[in-house]
Amino acid sequence: IKKLHLNKDLQIEMGKNVKPKKKIGQHFLSDDNIAKKIIDLVNFKNHRHIVEVGPGMGALTDHLVDSAKNLTLIEIDNECIEYLEKKYLNKNLEIVSANFLKYDLKNFKNNEILIIGNFPYNISSQIIFKVIENRDIVSSLTGMFQKEVASRICSDSGSKTYGILSVLTQLFFDVKIHFDVSPNVFNPKPKVNSSVLSLQRKKSINIDCDEKLLFKIVKLSFQQRRKKIKNSLKKLDIPEIILEDSIFEYRPEQLSSSEFVKLTQIISNEPI
Repeated sequence: IKKLHLNKDLQIEMGKNVKPKKKIGQHFLSDDNIAKKIIDLVNFKNHRHIVEVGPGMGALTDHLVDSAKNLTLIEIDNECIEYLEKKYLNKNLEIVSANFLKYDLKNFKNNEILIIGNFPYNISSQIIFKVIENRDIVSSLTGMFQKEVASRICSDSGSKTYGILSVLTQLFFDVKIHFDVSPNVFNPKPKVNSSVLSLQRKKSINIDCDEKLLFKIVKLSFQQRRKKIKNSLKKLDIPEIILEDSIFEYRPEQLSSSEFVKLTQIISNEPI
């Protein structure tokens, strides 16, 4: 494939005008080997559409642009957009000027989207919640997170880092941390270490309960994580006879995601 990118000297000259912006959490990836390792995790045959969030200067895009059949870049920074439009002139991709958290993913009209990116750390948890909300459209996610957030997402019950993000993500996705990344490969260097994480939508999702109630129970439970379930869920006015079930004697961090489904069924008085 003949590459139509701008020559490297011109790219460097243009790139001088694009500065990382602290207010939107930009840390540009500057190590091409790390970019390649991230892209190597993607199975392009399994995804009809790839959506890169916050492409910045195109560190990941350089490796996506000739491999993805349908590629959309969602970027909020106008300077980056102007740079990317020139850098990928004549390339078959779409650049959308938008805040990803406010963008309607239903615009993609299929259910095999891969979300990829070096995600801004200040909104990474919100990105995960948006993916969960749009799990019927997003089949998988691969990206860079603050190491602490990645650990929380992948934590097992009983862990101190296990919480709302862990339970809700693991209900719908298989999660895996692939490798850690040093601050030295970013401009500017973040003050934290990073991890590359993937989410793969589960082939079989058995959430046989009221999902809105389930989400509410998980969130209320972990707001007072040191208390027993029966105490942290007092706002729900659960009948005393239901509270006699032994599951209410546990603390939230002791329940797996499937046990939270069971808890919701008990509270709803639904058959288990």
